Amino acid sequence: MAEKTASGKAFIGLGANIGDREAQVRRAFSALAELPGTSLLAASSLYRSAPVGVGAQPDFINAVAAIQTRLAPRALLEALLAAERRFGRRREFPDAPRTLDLDLLLYGDRVIDEPGLVVPHPRMHERAFVLAPLAEIAPDIAIPGKGRAGALLAACADQKIEKIG
Repeated sequence: MAEKTASGKAFIGLGANIGDREAQVRRAFSALAELPGTSLLAASSLYRSAPVGVGAQPDFINAVAAIQTRLAPRALLEALLAAERRFGRRREFPDAPRTLDLDLLLYGDRVIDEPGLVVPHPRMHERAFVLAPLAEIAPDIAIPGKGRAGALLAACADQKIEKIG
């Protein structure tokens, strides 16, 4: 079944922990704006955070972007994965260090649970490195089924994150 063309506001999580992390994330904002039928509405500040749930790896540089897109959720996800590959992303093992990670966090207020596509992103409500930049650019945003990003961020106070610009 073909997916209908949609039009919606989506939020994308960006992260990198190898290479020139800050430059990669900044270039990724531009790459998002170049996706078909898509415009960049807002880009958060950059944040430095320690890797979550993995062994010794370099810190991440994280951010969140708000986009307006005509791409349907699955087509958007495929475009994000293609962009990761263009930035040199390799998936050698789960949670491997990455040149760029692009996660579809939210697509309007939709809740999607399909093979390979889960929106809202499954653990975003537990991660300060997502919630802080998200709350920065969308202070009143609510994560369907979880609550407001700002309130959820308060529950992540033990996670080390630093706004760097």
